[in-house]
Formats: sequence, structure tokens, C-alpha cells
Amino acid sequence: MIKHFPITNTDKVIEHYSQKDNVPIIYVCTTDFKMSDRPVDIFYRNTPHPTFGNRYFGIGINHEDGSYVIFNADEIESFTFGLVEDDDGNLQYSQSHHEYKSFDNGNMIDGGRRYIRSSRNNVSIYVVRDGKMVERHLTTSDSLV
Repeated sequence: MIKHFPITNTDKVIEHYSQKDNVPIIYVCTTDFKMSDRPVDIFYRNTPHPTFGNRYFGIGINHEDGSYVIFNADEIESFTFGLVEDDDGNLQYSQSHHEYKSFDNGNMIDGGRRYIRSSRNNVSIYVVRDGKMVERHLTTSDSLV
């Protein structure tokens, strides 16, 4: 199971936008998007928004006035995430550039989307596909370096 640490009340966001747009909305993850160390929550709808055409949207905090901003987050499917197992057997990822997580089992993860740094070679690479974080399996064209 992947453990997330959202910045919003995801249940309220899901309820609001599911009712507003009359489509199911699901929470995907929390990550830096365009700005370093400013994680946002990413949500998914399986049909494109009728006005904007996006299936993913992000909600983040406007650090100038504390309000929330909403934006097109379709680019999330091009991101990679390094995940490691925590002490309870859950998978965790670094949500932002300078978020360093370490666990008593010796695992650590750092770097957000800027880079993936881990203490061991047991990091799993995940991507987002159709609203879910899924493990990316290497192909013959992928570099191991």
C-alpha cells in the first residue's frame, strides 16, 4: 500500500468536485509540480473536463495569500516516483525536492521529482497511469544508470 500525506482534505475535495462536475473524482498523490518544495494534491477524473479538456487537476496553496489554486495537471503522467518500504511495510515517496524520509529499517528516499536518492538499491519506480500510481517495469530501451 502506498502511504500519502496530502495537503488538503481529499475527501472534501473529492465530494465537492464529484458533485460539481457530476463525475467520480479520485485522489492520486501529493507532489511538487512546477515549483520546488511546494507540493500539491493531484486528482483524477476518467473523462476530460468539458471546458478545459484535462483529466488530472492539482490543488495547491498560493503562498502569497494562503488561498488555494486549481490547475491542469495532465503532465503528472510524465513524472516518475521513487518508492521505498517504510517500517510498517507501506511504500512511501518523497513528495518534494528537499523532503528526506528515513526509516528504522534502513530505507530512505529523497529528492521528490528532481532526483531519486535512496540508501539501497531497493527503490521501486512508479508512474501515474489512469489515475493510479503503478510500478514502471523497465524495458530494453531504459537505462539502468
